[in-house]
Formats: sequence, structure tokens, C-alpha cells
Amino acid sequence: MTRLIFATNNANKVTELQSAIGNVIEVVSLREAGIDIDIPEPYDTLEENATQKSKTIHDITGVNCFSEDTGLEVESLGGEPGVKSARYAGENRSFESNIDKVLTKLQNQENRKARFRTVISLIWEEKEYFFEGICEGIIRKERQGAKGFGYDPIFSPSGTNRTFGEMELEEKNQFSHRRKAADKLVSFLKEQTHGSEL
Repeated sequence: MTRLIFATNNANKVTELQSAIGNVIEVVSLREAGIDIDIPEPYDTLEENATQKSKTIHDITGVNCFSEDTGLEVESLGGEPGVKSARYAGENRSFESNIDKVLTKLQNQENRKARFRTVISLIWEEKEYFFEGICEGIIRKERQGAKGFGYDPIFSPSGTNRTFGEMELEEKNQFSHRRKAADKLVSFLKEQTHGSEL
């Protein structure tokens, strides 16, 4: 089985990516790889932040690895919070505060269209590859459900009235932006290895 270091300290993302990928790739977190580092995300695009994380870990380890950056993009807020999704309400990274800020800004807005966008940066055999996943949906007027993490309790993907916060991971994967990007990653790796190691 192919092992890939996932350049994140977010245990929720590790669980979600491993669930999305299945058992064809072993996802190794930074902690499991013995790497204790908090990689900054200073750029204005998901692609640049994802690159920053994967290249940092590749420079340290010299092995194949990947990272991802995800943003919630709300149409009537001009694409906010976008790359600042994790620290929208401040550097303390409180998702309760972030959710409150989004709901407050949307209080008088009829247009509640939004999307989650995930960009995966893979360093494979010294080259970088990108894979994108998008999930369209809307922002609810109040929190619904306590599952998942981040903005999940206020985001309903198109095709359902339920929020990600009301869904078990298996159901969320039917819609998930992260799952869509992960599927592209797996397809690419299968092509590279001719399925022999996957």
C-alpha cells in the first residue's frame, strides 16, 4: 500500500481524507510521521497555501507527500471567508466565532449561495500536481447539527436540506469537496503505479 504523509495537524481532516480515500492509500499525519511543525498559510490563494505546506514537508522528509487547503466561499460576501476560513474571526481559529461572523454578515442577505473548495497539492516523484474538489450549496440561517467540524453546521450541499453538521461521514462523502479532490488524487496515483501498489 502506498503511504503518503499528509501535511496537516488537523485530526479531523486526516480522518475525513482517509475515509474519502479508503484503504488504497495509507494517510500518515504529521504527528504519526514524527513531525512537530505548524506550517503558516500566508498566501491569498488555496493553491499557494497548499503548495507551501506540501513543499515544506517534502523539504524536511524528501518523500512523497500531499497537503490540502480548503475555503468556504460565500457568493454575496465576495468569496469570503475563502483562504481565511480557519481564522475569519481572528487568529485564535475559533470556528464558533467564525460561524457567528458569517451568519451576522448574511443577516439581511437573500442570496445565501456558497461553496466549499478544496485544493490538494501532491508532491510525487519530485513534481507537484494539483487536484480540486468543489461542493456547491447554501448557508443556513442557524446552526443545524453538531457533527463534522468548521462551518459544517451551517452549510447545506445542493441536493439536500441537511447540513454537513447533521451528516455522518459516509453521507457527507457523497457531496464532499474533499472527497471529490481525493478521488482525483487516487485516480492519478493509480495511473502512476498502474494499480500495482494501490
